Amino acid sequence: MRARPGVLPPDAAAPADGDAASALLRRAGRGDQQAFAELYDVLSPLVHGVVLKVVRDPAQAEEVTQEVFVELWRTATRFDGSKGSARAWASTLAHRRAVDRVRSEQASRERQQRDAAAAIRDHDMVVDEVEAGLDQARVRRALDRLSELQREAVELAYFGGHTYRDVAVLLGVAEGTVKSRIRDGMIRLRDELGGEA
Repeated sequence: MRARPGVLPPDAAAPADGDAASALLRRAGRGDQQAFAELYDVLSPLVHGVVLKVVRDPAQAEEVTQEVFVELWRTATRFDGSKGSARAWASTLAHRRAVDRVRSEQASRERQQRDAAAAIRDHDMVVDEVEAGLDQARVRRALDRLSELQREAVELAYFGGHTYRDVAVLLGVAEGTVKSRIRDGMIRLRDELGGEA
């Protein structure tokens, strides 16, 4: 689109904001605090907007925006206007800082979740081991209270994995006798263990 004679295009009527920001940033690089205050006024909406789009949390966006301006103040001497405008530099810096914050928060959440899961898992393993140890001790005590014949039949059948017939052969007694010993032994175990057998 061609400009009409005597009318300047809108971008030529006044110095571009980017040019003003670049000049202010160069002055801030020489230690001019007033220039930096003006730079803040010019760039803060842009920086805050970029950060807020990435982090999405207004409180964190304010923190990251502050970090960006602290870094702009510290690194103002390195600004090179031939490589881009101050607005582009501040925008890039804001985006990088915001992404770093999001990644840091995500890593922190994942670490907390892993630690919590490990703590629960460790606790559960200890509880399970203690309960298993207590159960084994109770079963051993209950088995000790059985008659020798009952304990022998029960151990062969339940801990040895043998059938009634196998137990009868191993003990050299009738299968019906083995069934009676095991039944009586299991009733006694149930009584000893409080009905939990």
